[in-house]
Amino acid sequence: MTPAEKVEKLIQKGYEVLKTHRPNPSGVIGFPTLNSGAFSAWQTQCLNFLESNLPTASSYVTSFRDKIKEGYTSTVEAGIGILKSVKEDLEVGDVGGEQSDYNPIPVIANICERFHLVARQLRSRHESRPTLDVQDEYDVQDMFHSLLHLHFSDVRAEEWTPSYAGKASRMDFLLKQERIVVEIKKTRQGLDAKELGSQLIEDIGRYQAHPDCDALVCFVYDPEGRISNPRGIENDLRRKEGELFVEVWIRP
Repeated sequence: MTPAEKVEKLIQKGYEVLKTHRPNPSGVIGFPTLNSGAFSAWQTQCLNFLESNLPTASSYVTSFRDKIKEGYTSTVEAGIGILKSVKEDLEVGDVGGEQSDYNPIPVIANICERFHLVARQLRSRHESRPTLDVQDEYDVQDMFHSLLHLHFSDVRAEEWTPSYAGKASRMDFLLKQERIVVEIKKTRQGLDAKELGSQLIEDIGRYQAHPDCDALVCFVYDPEGRISNPRGIENDLRRKEGELFVEVWIRP
């Protein structure tokens, strides 16, 4: 079944949901309601399809997610209208309109650039309440994971990577829809520039074989300034390795 055919099926299911309309009791003013179970099932199926087949920032995805929340006749009719527009774009190969050029890399770059500001701010909580003090690599992963969820709907943690040099390992995060792997590292005693470069080169070789990875983003958190020439390492490792795009940020 093609994506356009799947959309048509969702449109027809929307019309079936409209048939569950229950008139308001006499004298009650308000929006006519629909069967909540039928509406919720249709709403979930629509969002799953849209988020899996369109860019995360597509106006179709954001409009459906923000506007189609309540089980009223008017909202389902609006949702059907959105689906019809999606179907038209799919049929002419213009999925997402202007949003089809959406590039998620700058979004991740902004998280990297401002990560240290967030970590520092969390140390100063109201009335000295407990907080997350970023002390090791696991802390960096936890905070970065939370920040990714602000912008991406499908963030998968610790997926297995294909075998490389005779061994398999875990990645930190896979952005499934965007086909981006995010690797997190934190500098420490023993992890100098040479060792860091060696690890990142090994990561690049590993992810070239990953079926869901078109881009590898490596974020290295270096709050103590252990890396003496971070821009030099970034420039050396940023590359297009075969079909794999590699981006590296060492911050602050």
